[in-house]
Amino acid sequence: KYPEIKSLMKPDPNLIWIIIMMFLTQLAAFYIVKDLDWKWVIFGAYVFGSCINHSMTLAIHEISHNAAFGNCKAMWNRWFGMFANLPIGIPYSISFKRYHMDHHRYLGADGVDVDIPTDFEGWFFCTAFRKFIWVILQPLFYAFRPLFINPKPITYLEVINIGAQVTFDILIYYFLGIKSLVYMLSASLLGLGLHPISGHFIAEHYMFLKGHETYSYYGPLNLFTFNVGYHNEHHDFPNIPGKSLPLVRKIAAEYYDNLPHYNSWIKVLYDFVMDDTISPYSRMKRHQKGEMVLE
Repeated sequence: KYPEIKSLMKPDPNLIWIIIMMFLTQLAAFYIVKDLDWKWVIFGAYVFGSCINHSMTLAIHEISHNAAFGNCKAMWNRWFGMFANLPIGIPYSISFKRYHMDHHRYLGADGVDVDIPTDFEGWFFCTAFRKFIWVILQPLFYAFRPLFINPKPITYLEVINIGAQVTFDILIYYFLGIKSLVYMLSASLLGLGLHPISGHFIAEHYMFLKGHETYSYYGPLNLFTFNVGYHNEHHDFPNIPGKSLPLVRKIAAEYYDNLPHYNSWIKVLYDFVMDDTISPYSRMKRHQKGEMVLE
């Protein structure tokens, strides 16, 4: 109906420069915090570094869809993803790409989509306090859940990703000291846990309303997250970069404007913790039939 949407299916070269500037900004922050008191190191990690590092994980999400250099230069995207990974401190860019493609192809597929919490998470984190702890520990669950749900043999690119990251972390420690290293790792753990931006983890696919498993968010934090909030639009057109997703909604407004959506990720986090009817179990889970092609 709207063939002009096809014109949006192209890489976003601005993404490259934005990521480079974010990388340099965190390098400057590593230098600034090296001589600060510990309380200011942690404060800076939560207030500033967490925003940069969480934003960088969503830049890596863009790169996993080849949004930086396009599909014709897929390997350039993989190398650039490793570069974007460096200030996060924990190697995951290549592995994320492999699992995220499964998430798009087999959304909610039991044993395949590692975005789905485990049965243990749903069973144990069932009270307001326990769900609060679960939100804090989200980065750990996202890191280790694939090993239990859908383990994959390691690839040579993952080995390179790990080697490059460990080398970078050692260099930060050697030249700037332990405070800079702690700042970097704390920024990632805090930014992906109890943090306003982390509301997107729950907002995207948790069924707050029966029959709706994917939700968009149209609030101001999209400015810092490469429009990941436009999640219905993203799943409809995963090869359109985040910067163009608002245009998708504008062009095909009748398909999106009447869908339930959010305007506050903070409210999503609050409602998830306080609403007794919502838990890690509140996800659509499918038993996939037929042969699957996994990354």
